[in-house]
Amino acid sequence: MIRLSGVSRTFTGRTGRVEALRGIDLHVAEGEFVAVLGRSGCGKSTLLRMVAGLLPATAGEITVGDKPITKPRRDIAMLFQRPALLPWRTVLDNVLLPVEIFGWSRAKHRDRARQLLELSGLAGFEKRLPHELSGGMQQRVSLCRSLIGEPRVMLMDEPFSALDALTREELSGELQRVHMETRATIVFVTHSIDEAVLLADRVVVLSPRPGRIRKVVEVDIPRPRSLGRNAHLADVARVSADLHELLMERHAPDEVAAVASAGAEAS
Repeated sequence: MIRLSGVSRTFTGRTGRVEALRGIDLHVAEGEFVAVLGRSGCGKSTLLRMVAGLLPATAGEITVGDKPITKPRRDIAMLFQRPALLPWRTVLDNVLLPVEIFGWSRAKHRDRARQLLELSGLAGFEKRLPHELSGGMQQRVSLCRSLIGEPRVMLMDEPFSALDALTREELSGELQRVHMETRATIVFVTHSIDEAVLLADRVVVLSPRPGRIRKVVEVDIPRPRSLGRNAHLADVARVSADLHELLMERHAPDEVAAVASAGAEAS
């Protein structure tokens, strides 16, 4: 579904060139949930924006459904850290906003919007305004809005990072249910190990800048998952510990060798 081949991204500013990502090779299968995990500044959000068509790659190619990404597409939805709801529109009208923008049939999509709100635990809130909702509820509305067009791909850039721990865990459970229901292909950027393990089929661990794929970790744990009392808690803890160890390593063995080689050449 999503394929990145030799993808790199370099920014040029007043202080010079900054290499954000280098040589990313990744395939995400249809219906798969992949989390991208790494330290702050490793290029996670840059990677997501390139897949969304919001940023061009400096090198390499990105395809979705075998078509190169050159600009934003209607079959790719993106959810950001903040809900960005229109304050004068009701919950239902916020969900239906893409329908109006793209000129789709409002009557056809109204029932779908109500189904999504029910799936997300927001039945009965259709006529509320955003300021009448909690932060977690607002983000659920944004999730429903992202799903209204039944996108093939959903890109999520730390959508729960501004929420408290309990609300984040609750929404992680909701997102698991939505994914199991819709089977959308999801790429989810996070800096939270627990969030990655709870949600993903695979976790892509990026190295510090320039971001490179250090390792891809399979999360073979039955769903639904949670951090509470459940039969799979030991498996969740084991995978979380492995990811924590990876993130604590400043350099992978090949990176250490590269640094040493560069130092030898300089001398």
